[in-house]
Amino acid sequence: MVRALVMDREDNVATLIDAGKAGDRCHLKGPGGGEVILRADIPYGHKIAIKPIAEGGTVMKHGQDIGVTNASIGVGEHAHVHNVESRRGRGDKHKLQSAQARKS
Repeated sequence: MVRALVMDREDNVATLIDAGKAGDRCHLKGPGGGEVILRADIPYGHKIAIKPIAEGGTVMKHGQDIGVTNASIGVGEHAHVHNVESRRGRGDKHKLQSAQARKS
């Protein structure tokens, strides 16, 4: 069985400690425990949603706000750069997109 770590009860994502395939059961280790079904193939070390996260919602990991979603993320779905903008990284994705739009 695929495993993922949850570090805080407030978290809505968990980090995979085993790579998983769509349809795999994923055991959540840590506060709250439980299990989710993966909705996509997800590599080791990537995040999955363990609670539904609405578009524009806050992504919580280690009890901390780490980003905002640009699309809704369902339970068991991959939470990564394609649907989460980091609050801890460069934070300039929207500026780059605006600059590219002006050039078009």
